[in-house]
Amino acid sequence: MKNIISELQWRGLVHDIMPGTEEQLLKEMTTTYIGFDPTSDSLHIGSLVPIILLVHLKNFGHKPIALVGGATGMIGDPSGKSDERNLLDEATLNYNVEGIKSVLSRFLDFNSSEINAPVLVNNYDWMKNLSFINFARDVGKRITVNYMMAKDSVKKRLSGEGEGMSFTEFTYQLIQGYDFYHLHKEYNCLLQMGGSDQWGNITTGTELVRRMNVGEEAKAYAMTCPLITKADGTKFGKSEGGNVWLTADKTSVYKFYQFWLNTTDVDAEKYIKIFTFLDAATIDTLIVEHKTAPHLRVLQRRLAEELTVFVHSKEDLENAIKASNILFGNSTSDDLKQLNEATFLDVFDGVPQAEISRAEIEAGINIVDVLNEKTGFLKSNGEARRALTANSISVNKEKVTEEFSLSNKDLINNQFVLLQSGKKNYFVLRVK
Repeated sequence: MKNIISELQWRGLVHDIMPGTEEQLLKEMTTTYIGFDPTSDSLHIGSLVPIILLVHLKNFGHKPIALVGGATGMIGDPSGKSDERNLLDEATLNYNVEGIKSVLSRFLDFNSSEINAPVLVNNYDWMKNLSFINFARDVGKRITVNYMMAKDSVKKRLSGEGEGMSFTEFTYQLIQGYDFYHLHKEYNCLLQMGGSDQWGNITTGTELVRRMNVGEEAKAYAMTCPLITKADGTKFGKSEGGNVWLTADKTSVYKFYQFWLNTTDVDAEKYIKIFTFLDAATIDTLIVEHKTAPHLRVLQRRLAEELTVFVHSKEDLENAIKASNILFGNSTSDDLKQLNEATFLDVFDGVPQAEISRAEIEAGINIVDVLNEKTGFLKSNGEARRALTANSISVNKEKVTEEFSLSNKDLINNQFVLLQSGKKNYFVLRVK
């Protein structure tokens, strides 16, 4: 087996690793699982690292299992939380589980016939028939309260402010531990991976596997990756609009592409190792090229390209680049008219807008009236005329003069007109 641990280490993807894990992964194909909480019907870019870990495992000849927590989602993981989560009702939870399965299926082929084909499981399938008495006798008996209390996720909640921790959340690490035991028994799963905040839950699982088995059957390993941060200390994965999601209905492809394109130089150098599958030589070359001309943003562009194709598609990337060129490149009126409504609104999100009636457009409106009276884009007719004389006014990316009249033929998607003064001042006219 190729050494996946050395690969993950140079990429900055190893935080804690249990002794013997690397040797196990070098010895044979190893079944490994990572869990995903169904707190939403999609996943955001905070989940990209575990997804990428599963893909690396598959690429290195190991067998990945993606677990969707239909059962653990009913309780809520206390790790890294100062307060207890609101519990989801069963219908919402089932909807979220299906949504997450759909997202994961875009990155891993769960219908593959290969020997190390990925597997998708839902822990509700084996937890739903387990009675509380049986769980308390067979599982609870194996792990002491002292052991559970020593976990950081428990200690922080008990020593911090707030209402402490409910018994429901206290049992979470046991239930997650039982997942490892079940997958160990049913799939010969020997390794669990997750974020560094999951170390306590994961090691409870390895301990449970050891205490519920004997000899060679008691082998179990753990590895965590760092929680991704920005160089300035702010939280990774958030944009001005909130989470950056992996589905276009929640975060458009254009905004997804722009998120990575706007990464700082320091973060881009770190992220291109973590979030892409480019080899070390290619990345080193990109870093050198970037440092010779940082203003060209070579790293950010390659990072945004690789991730947009990985999460969406090559066609989506091409459309996102076209949309980006509308604002930052030498695009034309034809380019602008190729944008669909959703992408147009994304590109010009936050740009001032005004509404005008369709009847006025059909009758035709002189550009001076449009710039001042109808929109307030420019402060007066005099300012509008001076700007037009200076050749600094564009309609849908094409320069216009004072004689220009706005009509139906100028509409984008039959409802928008893009006004521009100079290089960076935009205004959107909506026809109602």
